[in-house]
Amino acid sequence: MALIKPKTKTPIKEQDPKERCSNFQEVCLGYTLEEGVEEANRCLQCKNAPCIKGCPVAIDIPGFIKAVAESDMPRAAEILCSYTNLPAVCGRVCPQENQCEGVCTLGKVPGFEPVAIGKLERLVADWKYQNQPSSPKPQKGPSKGRIAVIGSGPSGLTLAGDMAKRGYEVVIFEALHAAGGVLVYGIPEFRLPKKIVEMEIGALKDLGVQIVTNAVVGKSVEIKELLEQFDGIYIAVGAGAPHFQGIPGTTLNGVYSASEYLTRINLMHAYEFPDFDTPTKRSKRVVVVGGGNVAMDAARSARRLGAEEVQVVYRRSLKELPARIEEYHHAVEEGIIFNWLTNPVEYIGNAEGQLIGVKCIRMELGEPDASGRRRPVPVPGSEFVIEADTAIEAIGQGANKVLLSTFPELKLNKWGYIEADPKTGATSVPGVYAGGDIVTGAATVILAMGAGKDAAEAMDKYISQKKDNA
Repeated sequence: MALIKPKTKTPIKEQDPKERCSNFQEVCLGYTLEEGVEEANRCLQCKNAPCIKGCPVAIDIPGFIKAVAESDMPRAAEILCSYTNLPAVCGRVCPQENQCEGVCTLGKVPGFEPVAIGKLERLVADWKYQNQPSSPKPQKGPSKGRIAVIGSGPSGLTLAGDMAKRGYEVVIFEALHAAGGVLVYGIPEFRLPKKIVEMEIGALKDLGVQIVTNAVVGKSVEIKELLEQFDGIYIAVGAGAPHFQGIPGTTLNGVYSASEYLTRINLMHAYEFPDFDTPTKRSKRVVVVGGGNVAMDAARSARRLGAEEVQVVYRRSLKELPARIEEYHHAVEEGIIFNWLTNPVEYIGNAEGQLIGVKCIRMELGEPDASGRRRPVPVPGSEFVIEADTAIEAIGQGANKVLLSTFPELKLNKWGYIEADPKTGATSVPGVYAGGDIVTGAATVILAMGAGKDAAEAMDKYISQKKDNA
């Protein structure tokens, strides 16, 4: 029987590229309820539901989409929020094209696009926060135990919410002055508004989760204290130590890590200077090194801060670009220039130590490396210089040593990340679990959430069995 579903996704409104280049307001404006119902009706309601298998937190995607199609938003919100603690975040920043939408049955039909699952998730979550701003507080029975969560990024928030729902007292220790981890310091306002993160965290507080900020475990808070006072510990401190290529000129004024650059803008509101007293460099010509989402965020932020020209240099081609294709398209619309098969070899400075140019070399793709991607190889004699007063390296981050250096019992792998069971998050220390980037290295928000969800189930079993055997 021929399909009668629309072939393409229901169009979604976005800010005009010319307008959004001068503001940090959200680019995507989201579906209206009517548009959401229209898109939800494209879903085939497959019995085998490959989209659920493609979701790291196994959301009942057909279930909440069916409720949207029936205009039953309370039911859609109930289904969605029973699986995820961060639906409004995931609807905005998850790489659905590689996960749930990537395996959508409709998208496998020639000429058809997959259902816009992420945009529908965002619609339902936003509807919930507008119409049901306060989550019902769970009925409190006897506490099943006390849980300490170190780090308030997506993995820590997910575990905290799941453990609170299971009847545990949960305390999150966050080193910075605001909760949210990479959601607040790494992802720009135009992609993930801070008010959205605040609402998601507010829902967790409604569950009874306590958050202590400015608490650096390993310094102001001793890990020994937590081991004594809590029944379980979850480490989700992320991987925030920036990597640099280490090429000549890295110490010049004007060379930044993407981590520092984005943190000043996002967490410390530098883009609102002088209303906030965090200044940031006003650049004319910017070069961003890297091809991931962080590189896209840095480039697009620089454009919004007034840079006349922003160029991305990436040592592979568009085909290998790790960033979300949506973010790449938005960057192109905003005038970002891409230099494919290009790698910096030196930062050039003037007599005052200020960056004035980035010397690059052309690359070509050779044999595949350990990641399975073809290894970039320099082309001899192809060097050239890009004029620039700012360079931002977005080539990855490593493990922060503040906590790890004070917890020698915790086994690390050869890259300096915590060694944890990939299915449960269990570490070498009984009762201590870990997940997110501090285990896997830099990855996606949804994968970090999946790790938190798995660890919550394992931790609950561990504590329950321990108490039964006591």
